[in-house]
Amino acid sequence: MVGRRPPEQPSVAIVTDSTASLPEGAAERWGIGVVPLDVVVDGERHVEGVDLAPSELLEALTAGAKVSTSQPPPAAFAAAYARAAASGATEIVSLHLSGELSGTVRAARLAAESASVPVHVVDSRAVAMALGFAVLDAARFSVGPSEAGAPAPSAGPLGSARSWWRGRGRAAPGLPSGTDVAEHGRAVAESARVWFLVDSLDHLRRGGRLSMSAAAIGIVLGLRPILALQDGGIDVVEKVRTRRAARDRLVALAVEDVARRPAARVAVHHLGQPDLANALAAELTAATGAQIVEVAVCESSAVLAAHAGPGLLAIVVAG
Repeated sequence: MVGRRPPEQPSVAIVTDSTASLPEGAAERWGIGVVPLDVVVDGERHVEGVDLAPSELLEALTAGAKVSTSQPPPAAFAAAYARAAASGATEIVSLHLSGELSGTVRAARLAAESASVPVHVVDSRAVAMALGFAVLDAARFSVGPSEAGAPAPSAGPLGSARSWWRGRGRAAPGLPSGTDVAEHGRAVAESARVWFLVDSLDHLRRGGRLSMSAAAIGIVLGLRPILALQDGGIDVVEKVRTRRAARDRLVALAVEDVARRPAARVAVHHLGQPDLANALAAELTAATGAQIVEVAVCESSAVLAAHAGPGLLAIVVAG
């Protein structure tokens, strides 16, 4: 999960879990270790990102399969931390989905107690690219501060920022500590907002992620609720009559939030609806102009899809 780092790369390694739903290739590009969660389909255990794709899970959900998820054991995190240390990391920052939604962060903390190097475990109180943006920013920040008025590159291998500093005729500055990187990642996660739609609230209710009273809005009343991640948990924030109206309101909420930021990054998550997700991303970009500095369209992780069910559409806005 964490590849061997060249000697001049940062000594702070970044680890996360598969619910971060990172864009394809981002983990490899930034040397981020990703510990996968498990998805159990009709009693058969699958490892997310290894032998189960979101599209395959969508087929299972559509067919009425019984689906559940399982957090990684502490041993999985211990192995990721050991690989990072063996690759030269002197500290590790481990950022994970909200402890309100999963015991994943607790498993990471247990593993951290016996790691050979200090591990800073962060409960992001977020999920999907709200966590993903925090993870990517932590990786970028670990490379070192950027020169005033000229930010370090936001893509490319971890070593590229070092080359960038050399190319500007100066040595790379001192690198931040693991504590600094962890706090930076936490701050990014806290700044993020997440809104989403699903076809049915029953999956969230059965998984214990939404109360029966909240789920009744859609199940009994037939309304299309807009859900949000708030204080680490899931809440219904608005109720509309049709899915089209819900999509429009989803975009409007994101546009309003982007307008309050000097610069914003946006992610649109979907489950088997790439054309719709790309259309929403284009609509957001057109409505906000230069305020959006980065847009990612990512299929939801299989674990998130298992709890949200078919029809998942989500928008994440981060600073």
